[in-house]
Amino acid sequence: MSAGYKSKTLATWIALVGGPLGLHRFYLHGFKDVWGWLLPWPTLIGALGVLRMRELGQDDRLAWVLIPVLGVVLSVTMLTAIVYGLTPDEKWNARHNPQGPPHVSGWGVVIGVILALMLGAGVLMATIAFSAQRYFEYQALR
Repeated sequence: MSAGYKSKTLATWIALVGGPLGLHRFYLHGFKDVWGWLLPWPTLIGALGVLRMRELGQDDRLAWVLIPVLGVVLSVTMLTAIVYGLTPDEKWNARHNPQGPPHVSGWGVVIGVILALMLGAGVLMATIAFSAQRYFEYQALR
């Protein structure tokens, strides 16, 4: 684990804003974190699906498969932000700041958790609806 103080509020907001790119993993675990380097790939694959649908239209079946990947990544990183924000301060400090002074988080982390919950729930519902719609459209074409 890299040296230095790790803020729970900052980790929550980094996961909220830059989670799909693995930035929260780099903040907490350093640049040697494998998951941090792997996380941008499904994000880019899902973004490719969005670009394909914008260029080729809604009939592009590859985009049907790729877009939900982006939705899942966004939902998982929003869940990560929620878990970071709801971790008790004592447990957070024991895990990430064992040598440092005790820190109590404030309203910044609460607002971050609320935004992550709203965004994550919306993205997850949209992903499920999109996937179900495309599945049933595909079944109708058969």
